[in-house]
Amino acid sequence: MIIIENDRLRVAISGKGAQLSSLYNKGTHIEHMWQADPNVWPWHAPNLFPIVGGLYNNQLNVDGQSYELPRHGFARQSEFELIGCSATHAVFQLTADEETLAVYPYQFAFQVLYDLFDNTLRVTYKVINLDDKTIYFSVGGHPAFNVPFGVGERYEDYYLEFEVDEALHTHMLSPAGYFNGETRPVMTEGGKLKLTRSLFNADALVLKDLKSRKVTIRSAHSEHSLSVEFPHFKQLGIWAKPGADFVCIEPWLGYADADGSAVDIKDKEGIQKVDHGHVFEAAYTISVS
Repeated sequence: MIIIENDRLRVAISGKGAQLSSLYNKGTHIEHMWQADPNVWPWHAPNLFPIVGGLYNNQLNVDGQSYELPRHGFARQSEFELIGCSATHAVFQLTADEETLAVYPYQFAFQVLYDLFDNTLRVTYKVINLDDKTIYFSVGGHPAFNVPFGVGERYEDYYLEFEVDEALHTHMLSPAGYFNGETRPVMTEGGKLKLTRSLFNADALVLKDLKSRKVTIRSAHSEHSLSVEFPHFKQLGIWAKPGADFVCIEPWLGYADADGSAVDIKDKEGIQKVDHGHVFEAAYTISVS
C-alpha cells in the first residue's frame, strides 16, 4: 500500500489495480472511500481498462479475431508497478505482456497518476501506444464513496447535486448488463438527485448526454461535501449496490455493448483511440470540504 498525503488529506493506493483505497480528510476525520466489505461489494475504486462495462458474451472483436475479456477489463485485477512517488504524488503503470496480449492484442502502457493539491485529489489516466498501429480502448473510474459521511446520519438525507440543472435520462441495462435500447427519465429537482435505497434497483444510472461536468455529494443536515469533477469525460455512471452505504460516481469514456450486439472494437460506442507514438490523457478530481 502506497500512502501520499498533505496537510488536508491522506490517501492510500493499492498496487493491485492501482486502486484508490482510502481518502481520509484530516480536518473532519472522515474516511470518504468505501472500505470494500467483501459481503457487500469488495472494491474501493477500480480503474476500468481497456473496456468499460460488459462485452456481449464477453467477446472482444478486433480485426476479425475474437478474444474473451471480462466486464470492465483486466486492469482492476492486475498488479501495477510503482514507477514514481513523492509525498503528494504517485504513478502506477501496467504494461502489455503475454497475459494481456492473449485477451487484448495491443502493445500499450496504462498509467494511473495520483496528485494531491490542498483538499483535492487528481486522478489521471494515460494510455501510451507502444504498438505500430492505432490502439482502441475505453477507460473510466469507478470510485465508491461512503454515504452517509458520519455516524447517526441517514442515507436518505443525502443527494447528488449536478453542476447544471438539466433533464436527465438513464439508458437502461438488461439483466446481463447490456443496453436494451430503452431510456427513462431520472427525477431531479433543481439539479438535485435524492439518494434512496431503491434508486439503483434496476442497475446503474447511465448518463450519456450529460452537460454537467461536476457532481457533488451533499446532505440536508451537514456542511461537509464531496465533489467529483470530470472535464475530460463525456459519460457518467452512478451506481450503488441496493441497500449499501455508498454511492459510485463514475467518469467514463466508453460503454457496455448493446444487447445482441457484437461489433469490432473500432465501432463500439464511445470508443477511444491513440495513434502510434502518441499518448492519451484524461483526468478527474475528487475534492472534499
